[in-house]
Amino acid sequence: MVNFTESSILWIDASRRLTSTELAEFGDQGFKLKQFGLGQLSSAELSLADVVIIRPINGLDELDQIKNLLQQSARTPVIVVRLGLDQFELGIEAMKRGVGTVVSAENINASDWLNIIADLDLPKNYNQPAYVFVDPTSRKLLALTERVAETDVTVLLAGPTGSGKEVLARILHESSPRHAAPFVAFNCAAMSESLIEDMLFGHEKGSFTGATKAQPGLFEQAQSGTIFLDEVGEMSFQLQAKLLRVLQERTVTRLGGQKPVTLDLRVIAATNRDLKEAIEERVFREDLYFRLSAFKITLPPLRERPLDILPLAHQFLDTQLSKGSRATITPEASEMLVSYSWPGNVRELQNVIVRAQVLSSQGLIQPDHLVFDDIAREDNDDSQWRDYPVFNKPKLNQDVKADKLATEDGALKAKVKASNAHQAESLSRAIKASEREIIMSVLHESKNREQAAEKLGISPRTLRHKLQRFRKDGMAVTAAYVR
Repeated sequence: MVNFTESSILWIDASRRLTSTELAEFGDQGFKLKQFGLGQLSSAELSLADVVIIRPINGLDELDQIKNLLQQSARTPVIVVRLGLDQFELGIEAMKRGVGTVVSAENINASDWLNIIADLDLPKNYNQPAYVFVDPTSRKLLALTERVAETDVTVLLAGPTGSGKEVLARILHESSPRHAAPFVAFNCAAMSESLIEDMLFGHEKGSFTGATKAQPGLFEQAQSGTIFLDEVGEMSFQLQAKLLRVLQERTVTRLGGQKPVTLDLRVIAATNRDLKEAIEERVFREDLYFRLSAFKITLPPLRERPLDILPLAHQFLDTQLSKGSRATITPEASEMLVSYSWPGNVRELQNVIVRAQVLSSQGLIQPDHLVFDDIAREDNDDSQWRDYPVFNKPKLNQDVKADKLATEDGALKAKVKASNAHQAESLSRAIKASEREIIMSVLHESKNREQAAEKLGISPRTLRHKLQRFRKDGMAVTAAYVR
């Protein structure tokens, strides 16, 4: 018998939050239940859910908002609507819009919900693991994460964009003693400074024009649980000072308020920036860095955990089961997926798989169906997708400038003689090879092409033309860098 209590359930009710006792009762029944306000939901949150339970207070507007978010989601959870006994006609309309079932809003008994969810037509893959850790590097990362989760230490997650920092934050929460309490995620770069301050700290009635009622901030909403601050490196200096105060005193004061609210929560922050470099540039507070990085976990890019690529790809395929579209990846396509460097990491892999399913026919994903984000594919040229050269990276000063590319002929000849004496290359090609070696090394050590151009002391346009010239001359240049 399938244990349906392993499903992920989102509970949305703007009129009344479940108490800690009620949450504990759901936990005792085996439910993995999280409650949110509608404004906190995202397509990413919904993509991990199997059941969404919502209590609409403005007709079915909230239901429509969830359906709009689901258009961006790779997964379709079952929606359950809670309505009052006098809302019979609204219940009929909700069923017409495709919800799984309608139940009484007064029923919050955890044992009753066992029967309600057992009767739902859940997708066959609803209780599959949401995370993939196959590669040895990933397994070590998971073991470390689960160990850290047992403590209440503040964690800083560092890694490139799309590498799975929010996934790891959720594992930290779900593996911790706080797993039955809320997990609140917030992107610190998504809004203006004033709006971020209001969202995080909340406000009192009348604290500013339009503040018609008191509103608790996300810190208060995450009480007893975990708050995840994504892209914390983008937070303004002023807000950094306020965040530092919250971390030091474990209290928060709403905008326009006088009374501090004591906090009992865990803070997890994430960044794709080099915060030590940001400290040197005086755009990030050193004292805040040390508060956030009580324990720092660095996520490797997807290319450094290649054994995760195909399991992730198959998982993204399986999430489409409820939409009636499943496909199989051919060995040739699998080889291309593993060979690709994945500059966009897991997020790019998901995009590629979704596109491939759209383009595939007869349920078979072929190489021609794989459309990558950052590679300009040439007609009838598949070799660039399979054979990505491994570059020998010389140790270069991070401040290398254009003058190192314009080294005098004597120095260049000496370098060429030392490294390529066994090859019968012309002098001009050897000089180009040396220049290419330096450029590719700086690219490999940089976050993006713009940063590499800055280190080399040339414009991004000049760098692009050089890379295109190298490839035209027959030199091995990863296609992702050419574009």
